[in-house]
Amino acid sequence: MASTASRPGRVAKLPPRERILDAAEELFQDEGIQRVSVQAIAERAETTKMAIYRHFETKDALVAEWLRIVAADYQAAFDRAETDHPDRPREQILALARFIVEGLPAISHRGCSFINSIAELPDRSHPARQVIEEHKARQTRRLTGMCAAAELPDPEQAAAEITFLLEGAQVSAQNGSIDQAGDRLMRAVERIIDQPR
Repeated sequence: MASTASRPGRVAKLPPRERILDAAEELFQDEGIQRVSVQAIAERAETTKMAIYRHFETKDALVAEWLRIVAADYQAAFDRAETDHPDRPREQILALARFIVEGLPAISHRGCSFINSIAELPDRSHPARQVIEEHKARQTRRLTGMCAAAELPDPEQAAAEITFLLEGAQVSAQNGSIDQAGDRLMRAVERIIDQPR
């Protein structure tokens, strides 16, 4: 989804569904899912609650669609890594780590959308939780495949360690506990992928 930095000048230009998603993204990121009402989203999107329910059956459906868009951004990062570094799995893994590093400044404000959403949605049957779990499983499969292609001794373990690092860096950026999180993350990922075969 496009950045909301220039949002006031462009809101009226967006189609209704995109305006709703744009407003929901901004509010969910800034205030959390539970604190944001459908009325607040309608006001931010310059539309009505009725219009929101025409596009999204429930608020839960809107939350799930927002997280699908966030997940698509992450999947696109995998696609770019593979396209930019064909047959070079080490560089693909490093490209994914750089994608996370580049996002750390934004995450330092409110945190990771997935982590925050899970904290607010404890019911694993919630449609948004299902979106997150499916995304994380797909991400793990793709990263494990890259680790296998890089001929790491234990691809599943390497993928788990890299995942811990990527997600831990996001949490550390949010809480400010580690300085130079991006540089440290890159060095740690390099150590994993450069381990002796």
